Amino acid sequence: MTAPVAAASRPPRRIRGVLNLNDFDLLAKRHLPRPLYGYIAGASETGSSLRQNEASFQRYGFLPRVLTNVSARSTDTELLGTTYSAPFGIAPMGISALMAYRGDIVMARAARNAGIPMVMSGSSLIPLEDVARVAPGTWFQAYLPGEAEKIDALLDRVAAAGFGTLMLTVDTAALANRENNVRSGFSTPLRPSLRLAWDGLSHPAWSLGTLARTIFNYGIPHFENSYATRGAPIISPNILREQGKRDHLNWSHFAKIRERWSGRLIIKGLLHEDDAANAANHGADGIIVSNHGGRQLDGTIAPLAALPAIVNRVGSKTIVMLDSGIRRGTDVIKALALGAKFVFVGRPFLYAAAVGGEQGVTLAADILKTEIRRNMALLGVTRTEEISPRLLTSI
Repeated sequence: MTAPVAAASRPPRRIRGVLNLNDFDLLAKRHLPRPLYGYIAGASETGSSLRQNEASFQRYGFLPRVLTNVSARSTDTELLGTTYSAPFGIAPMGISALMAYRGDIVMARAARNAGIPMVMSGSSLIPLEDVARVAPGTWFQAYLPGEAEKIDALLDRVAAAGFGTLMLTVDTAALANRENNVRSGFSTPLRPSLRLAWDGLSHPAWSLGTLARTIFNYGIPHFENSYATRGAPIISPNILREQGKRDHLNWSHFAKIRERWSGRLIIKGLLHEDDAANAANHGADGIIVSNHGGRQLDGTIAPLAALPAIVNRVGSKTIVMLDSGIRRGTDVIKALALGAKFVFVGRPFLYAAAVGGEQGVTLAADILKTEIRRNMALLGVTRTEEISPRLLTSI
């Protein structure tokens, strides 16, 4: 099965000057109210893990090969039975529809048209059935409590909607200490205040184009997909209670999920090779080496640093992927060279959706694809499968 690729279209004027993924960050910082931008950009406590994620890629340098015919190079990558147009996808990000109008649908549709996977977050504000309907092939990511009846009911709902790939995120046993959210004025539940009102008024493009349109057309956003039934509105204090009992989740629950879920099962949030081995032994189709973009435990090592040991331990038993810190095509290639089969990118795609809608996400995907294709030529490789440790050295 090959994922479809859409024809290119001219992006709107406001994003025509974008040259790389970091440019979307700068535009989103101006476009979004301070609390919302802070929620996306921030990390836990000191931000050490966030900084390490990006810095880890700078610890490797390339050893390119020359005088190789690379005219027929391709970024196509086979993963879990589907051939994607590039070795990257869009990572799950919560409350995306608060940042971009119909954000989950915008990213899922753009990803499908670009021929890459998008993972819908369980902390989303649009019913998962709506996304599955407009973008078949989207993956679903779940935050599950250690309660069998709630797990089973959600799995059945996700399967009934037609999702074929389930991603279980497991590094959220407790709510992270995100001091940045407090300082920027973001909270869950979202609490109306004079400061929040001023932030909205001072960013009219977002207030009218995202918030007002959403409320007018769909009412106050709710957490739609945490469980089998609709969750609380984003302004409700019940949200905190609905996020409880994640600290009960353990490997016995994962084993039962594997028994019940007949589709592809991915586990995300692993950094220790022993956990990777457990995942493989419990039947995971793939694992994602990740520290949640630096948003959970502060001080964790970067996923790229953990990657080689995990690949050596389980690379022959299950598919190893990576997220956190990827901003350039060279980052993607370094992850592939160290053994990742595929990578996922989060914040830049949400910034792109916020400032440019579907066309912004399409442009972001095109930029990253172009960088990878160019870098493959300069490295002397024609297929992603040829990217290996021989192209890297520690610096």
